[in-house]
Amino acid sequence: MKTIAITMGDPAGIGPEIIAGAWEQLQKISDYRFVVYGHPEVMRRAATLRNVNTEIDCLTCCSDDVLEVSPGTIDARAGRAAYSAILRAIDDAKRKTVDAIVTAPIHKAALHQAGHHYPGHTEIFAEQCGIENYAMMLYLGGQYGFAVVHVTLHTAMKTIFEQITVESVLAKIHLADGFMRRICNRPPRIGVCSLNPHAGEGGLFGDEEIRIIRPAIQQAIIDGLLADGPKPADTIMLDARNGKYDAVVAMFHDQGHVALKLLGMYRAVNVTLGLPIVRTSVAHGTAFDKAWQGIADSGSLIEAVHVAVKLVEPQP
Repeated sequence: MKTIAITMGDPAGIGPEIIAGAWEQLQKISDYRFVVYGHPEVMRRAATLRNVNTEIDCLTCCSDDVLEVSPGTIDARAGRAAYSAILRAIDDAKRKTVDAIVTAPIHKAALHQAGHHYPGHTEIFAEQCGIENYAMMLYLGGQYGFAVVHVTLHTAMKTIFEQITVESVLAKIHLADGFMRRICNRPPRIGVCSLNPHAGEGGLFGDEEIRIIRPAIQQAIIDGLLADGPKPADTIMLDARNGKYDAVVAMFHDQGHVALKLLGMYRAVNVTLGLPIVRTSVAHGTAFDKAWQGIADSGSLIEAVHVAVKLVEPQP
């Protein structure tokens, strides 16, 4: 039997209740055991909220002070609890006592108040695994079935230009190819976004497409990948939705996130590429405005588990 760790996320947010809301459905996945990394009492409260009668298997990863955190509030105690659960799960995955990690959402401000100055989960996982070449992918299965990989991620817009290089774009094309080969069981078709409006309009609106993005695509093609572009973001996402591409490489966070989340906010899954362990996540935040009201949607968590299972299973 394989084991998947599910980190509780920020206990002031919707993480515990979306796990509770998904729990009975997860038990139907044969040959897999699920363990929540967090605090058992928090999970008992979430189970009561969601009328879950099955006991939730939970490993204690944080102190009891987390039980005093109020729902929907930014609290350093919640940030410490979330961070502790993440580190314990990563350690267990590296030691191969769990086969994959699925993460519930954390709140960046609470994490920072606790003294852990990371932009998000992705960077924590990369640091703990000693990885420099990594990427965040949003994957949307089902009706549309495509993914978006980001060249730059949790950074100010004014800094993205210095981070977009031939090497960084090419690296993300390769990461997208590697992941989607496992999902599609064939060489995937990868569309690459432009940075500037109208793909720079031949240099009129910027020359990054000519100097950086196009050479990266050309090298990817030489490497044997099915890469295409650069294409304007407003049209390439339509092409992906309509089946022309299996994955899209976006230049920055919102360029990829907005389009994909409009298509499937609660079915999208966050996958960290380049890690030696499997990590998937919900594609939404802590939703403090909905927390602990019993109304949070568990759909993205369930999808994240299914993607983790697919990545754990041997490839044909």
